[in-house]
Amino acid sequence: MGVDGIIVTKLDGTSKGGALFSISNELELPIFYIGVGEKATDLIPFSPDDFVDSLLDGIYS
Repeated sequence: MGVDGIIVTKLDGTSKGGALFSISNELELPIFYIGVGEKATDLIPFSPDDFVDSLLDGIYS
């Protein structure tokens, strides 16, 4: 069975965010969803642009 992409859970802190790109690059797979909380409704589609914006907001706010 092949793997089509990545789903990362428990990503409610920006300090872990940079690892997403390393994982995706190493495995050569896209990131489909990220989990930003404890509930199933906290699993959201991954948007690279929105994710980078939120990381930069956390640094430069």
